Amino acid sequence: MVSTVLKPRFKPGQVVMTSGIAERVQQGLLNPLSYLARHLGGDWGDLCEDDRRQNNAALKSGKDRLFSSYPVTPDLKLWIITEWDRSVTTLLLPDEY
Repeated sequence: MVSTVLKPRFKPGQVVMTSGIAERVQQGLLNPLSYLARHLGGDWGDLCEDDRRQNNAALKSGKDRLFSSYPVTPDLKLWIITEWDRSVTTLLLPDEY
């Protein structure tokens, strides 16, 4: 098995999670650390090309939020959003947006 470790491309600020994510972590259904590492490394997950371009432009300009979407299981998707000023990164379920 080959593991790719991405170097962080930005600082996340304070990392927080919603109650839905915290509940799944406590139940052992989700370990969000690898997804957070992917987000910080610029692997935006399951996004369309327009959203990827928007994230890459925001990464360069520092003037817009960064968004990633990761399918964890067929029934579980994790979203990660870093605010435009890079002060906070939130891990959440799509229905908690």
